[in-house]
Amino acid sequence: MKQIQIYDTTLRDGSQGEGVSFSLVDKIQITRRLDEMGVEYIEGGYPLSNEKDAEYFRRVRELNLTHSKVTAFGMTRRRGVKAKDDPGMQALIAAQTEVITMVGKTWDFHATDVLGVSLDENIEMITDSVAFLKGEGREVIYDAEHFFDGWKANSDYAARTIVAAAQAGASLIVCCDTNGGTLPEEIVSILKSAQATLKETGVSVGIHCHNDCELAVANSLAAVDAGAIQVQGTINGIGERCGNADLISVMANLGLKKSGYELLGGNSLEHLTELSRFVYETANLNLRPGQAFVGQSAFAHKGGMHVHAVNKAASSYEHISPDQVGNERRILVSELSGRSNIVATTTKFNLQHDRSLQEKILAEVVRLENRGYQFEAAEASFDLLVKRCAGTFTPHFDRLKYHVAIGSSEEASVLTEGTVKVSINDVIRHEVAEGDGPVNALDAALRKALLDIYPTLEDMRLVDYKVRVVNSEAGTAARIRVSVESADRDDFWGTIGVSENIIEASWLALVDAIEYKLYKDQDFERPQEPQLRGSSGS
Repeated sequence: MKQIQIYDTTLRDGSQGEGVSFSLVDKIQITRRLDEMGVEYIEGGYPLSNEKDAEYFRRVRELNLTHSKVTAFGMTRRRGVKAKDDPGMQALIAAQTEVITMVGKTWDFHATDVLGVSLDENIEMITDSVAFLKGEGREVIYDAEHFFDGWKANSDYAARTIVAAAQAGASLIVCCDTNGGTLPEEIVSILKSAQATLKETGVSVGIHCHNDCELAVANSLAAVDAGAIQVQGTINGIGERCGNADLISVMANLGLKKSGYELLGGNSLEHLTELSRFVYETANLNLRPGQAFVGQSAFAHKGGMHVHAVNKAASSYEHISPDQVGNERRILVSELSGRSNIVATTTKFNLQHDRSLQEKILAEVVRLENRGYQFEAAEASFDLLVKRCAGTFTPHFDRLKYHVAIGSSEEASVLTEGTVKVSINDVIRHEVAEGDGPVNALDAALRKALLDIYPTLEDMRLVDYKVRVVNSEAGTAARIRVSVESADRDDFWGTIGVSENIIEASWLALVDAIEYKLYKDQDFERPQEPQLRGSSGS
């Protein structure tokens, strides 16, 4: 088995992505997760660029890492300055990491037109910098920036740069597709030429691909097959422009789809999904549902024919078992569904033998989807739909009236009040509450009306609220779909409401969320009738 090193640069290259910003605590937590996964190298940042990165290298020394080596990242020394006197070199040494990754120019155009140095001086900068770091007892990984573009422009000079780094003491030469514009067949051809060039030095090559042509993962895998022993990238592929090679997909493909390779010290990949979502959450980024292997939709089945087949043999529409990467199979219901979808998504209700009820549920799903409903992310609303179709739904409260008023006051420029009137066992509750907006105000008023009767609502909170126009061609009369995600101490659930009025759509989704919470807490059984106090005024 050939050992392939995984080199993660989420904390440095990944943080250069638009909308990505990691705090010091974030970087420490991600480091721990990567170490637990078995990642060999974690690039922590550039210690001279900012105080946060410098502090990271001080703090990371306190961690008891068991698998990973933390690397500091930097550039070759400046022109006209000896490496030992260069502030960047000194900052790399001060980081006290066992490994240092240094980037240098491979493309002659970048040396002359960007750095403004002669081609010979660029070689001297590479040689001097690598030799200095090596002389200080560090393992040096040399990142050959713009390697493939440089090789295509001037292969003789590109070869000189990597040989210089290898002879100066670099333990690995990483060939970087910095602009992300190289095709897989070019990657293979040029990488093999680079290996031939380095053969006498005994130094191996790695690969670092950017994703500007949507080929970063494919290029990385091609490079491994061509002889690269290390793959650099980021979790979820985040990074500048179109991002980096997604290490989630790289690791899954190398570990599960290809043979002859071992990675992560032989650790299993069953925590890949957990790692992916942890980084998304830490970076405050939205998950990509269609992300390969770990996305919420990666093993989601919607078409009735597909679900029927998957129920018989999962491999009919799944290339791996989802639990191999810590993901799960999801069966969706929609107007495209067949009875197989309904059976699969209603197992908790034991409806598999009630064909007529299955048909009734499917017909209701089709009817509501024609109005703009979508139950794929609203499992709680679907469960309540099933109970309504089965005739087992009894509301915990009857909605009589709601009202929202928006105005201003001396204390606040905008003031929102929500008023709700509900009936519980024929007792009227009429409450008013203020909120940050209409939905928040209605939520507060409804809880005020229900909380002393249903105290478990204290645990419930709204965690997400999304609005989508269903039929935009109708202009201001278009229907609005509101999706609400709620949570308590144990669970998350989604509900949905559709109306031409955004407040009404929000109200419907909110009521479903509360009804689901109350049924869930009581194991979907109607509680004993509460002893209610009299009606309260608003």
